Amino acid sequence: MRVYVPLTLPRLAEAHRTGELGTGPVVAYAVTPALREWCVSDDIEELEYVALNRAALASLRLLAADPQAVRRRVVVAVDVPDREAGPDPEGLDPAALGRVRVTGAVPLAKAASVHVDAEDAETDVAAAARALPAADGGDGDAQSAVDGVEDHELLWFATQEIPGLVGPAD
Repeated sequence: MRVYVPLTLPRLAEAHRTGELGTGPVVAYAVTPALREWCVSDDIEELEYVALNRAALASLRLLAADPQAVRRRVVVAVDVPDREAGPDPEGLDPAALGRVRVTGAVPLAKAASVHVDAEDAETDVAAAARALPAADGGDGDAQSAVDGVEDHELLWFATQEIPGLVGPAD
């Protein structure tokens, strides 16, 4: 199963140092039955794109919690055995749509690709991260700032490019 793990650049750097995205459980996003129903689509590429964007929103939430992190969303696409990825209770929480928990360790070597905002997105990503609490509270203007960050497509990188994304090792 292809899962999309939300990170920040510092967390990607840590994964690069340790060789794993986490020991489990690791929160990720994937094409779940609820996501399929919500999208009303059978196009797997479209569904995976939606799951990637759900992970990008989760990355934005990680950025909001880490004011020191560079304001760029990061998502790592990883292939894991189906038996290791179970749905996270989705309930009625729209933020949980497509969320899964990977029970085992997630080695960085299993990553298929990395998706990161371009540098020119940093201002909008910073504004969206600042607006998240107000958006969660129902503020329409704040929600517009959060939604506006979706205008920035995440760039695709091969896993071999991770060292260039995170900078030199300490």
